[in-house]
Amino acid sequence: MNWLVFSILSAGFAALVAIFAKLGLKSVDSNLVAIVRAVVMALFLLGFGFLSGKLNNFSFGMLAGKDGVLILLSGLAGAISWLFYFLALKTGLASKVSAVDRLSLVFVIVLSVLFLGEKLTLKTALGAALMVLGAILVALK
Repeated sequence: MNWLVFSILSAGFAALVAIFAKLGLKSVDSNLVAIVRAVVMALFLLGFGFLSGKLNNFSFGMLAGKDGVLILLSGLAGAISWLFYFLALKTGLASKVSAVDRLSLVFVIVLSVLFLGEKLTLKTALGAALMVLGAILVALK
């Protein structure tokens, strides 16, 4: 399978996050939901790592240096994102919250140009502009 198949699968499961969480957020604090989700994810991923043999090659030395700091910052950014996502989901409509949350795609495009040296083509810029327009249209009353 290639990146596109994995990306579509990722999007499908991300959609399930919004639906399952919205249904479960009725009487539970949004921060608690983010914490429980993180624990479930950690346990699942540890199990996956154990069963697939990926943990056999792990050492904390792998997290030393610049790469380790960047990986840890990625985890921190993800955790902060979840806290805000579940808070928004608790009080907003899942379709609107998810549409605005997916503006992360536009942020990734801009940040990848600034920090990763990726080229911004007219097609990509137009696609990003359409994503912003789509999020605005979905989010408006």
